[in-house]
Amino acid sequence: MPGYELEVPRDLNAALARMAGEPGTWKPLAGGTDLMVLLEAGKLAHRKFVSIWKLSELRGIAVTPATVTLGALTTYSELLRHAIVGREFPLLARAAAETGSIATQNRGTLGGNIANASPAADSPPALLVYDADLELVSAGGSRWVAYHGFWAGYREIGLCPGEIIRAIRLPRTATPWRHYYRKVGTRKAQAISKVCFAGAAHVDAGRVLDIRIALGSVAPVVLRALKTEEALRGETMTAATVRRAQEILAAEIAPIDDMRSSERYRRRVAQNLLAEFCEGLSV
Repeated sequence: MPGYELEVPRDLNAALARMAGEPGTWKPLAGGTDLMVLLEAGKLAHRKFVSIWKLSELRGIAVTPATVTLGALTTYSELLRHAIVGREFPLLARAAAETGSIATQNRGTLGGNIANASPAADSPPALLVYDADLELVSAGGSRWVAYHGFWAGYREIGLCPGEIIRAIRLPRTATPWRHYYRKVGTRKAQAISKVCFAGAAHVDAGRVLDIRIALGSVAPVVLRALKTEEALRGETMTAATVRRAQEILAAEIAPIDDMRSSERYRRRVAQNLLAEFCEGLSV
């Protein structure tokens, strides 16, 4: 392990002040499940970190009649234990269950998964489907932004210097959504996804009234498939409708060849997952 500096602030204000005092010098460290791996492998040049792991201002799950707000330090294990998350946001609970080992689920955080900005991350597709908002905080104040559009490019997100993610807000709804989540990897557990698919749809009398689809590992960023959604919204799930949506999805994504899979495989798997999702909507 290369040498590094770690400071442990007494509270959130102290952490933000430290980061603001030397812009770009100090970066936040939460669970460390991604960062410490990169550091040990020699793939992380940065060496000065502010530990935010023990900051109570970034923890907790708050439930109101309109929203569920998750502190950025909410772990995957906490998501799995929360009854309302499991009942109303099952895609997020499913993503948490398929993220790494139990040790990773106990230590890894939802905010860290977002900030790490990997296009292969498990929870971002679910957050896109649920129209999540993010609270970003710095020494200068706080602001809320939509998660959709937060990605600027490969591992690039809309955080300004000195900002960290404080919370993730999910709108609650009485709409009877049908949910679908699939993570395709080399193994059933502890594998980085080759393709990750999250979908939700509101169907009435066989017709899709609303639909949301998001995918990971098929583009430089986690992708909300808006054109594919538009092709399915208002339609019944006929074979012709599904084939057309598959063609649109194939054009909407931009997978690559890498050590885990090929562009051709990812594109075809994404189309197959879409068909499986749509088949469930026709029942």
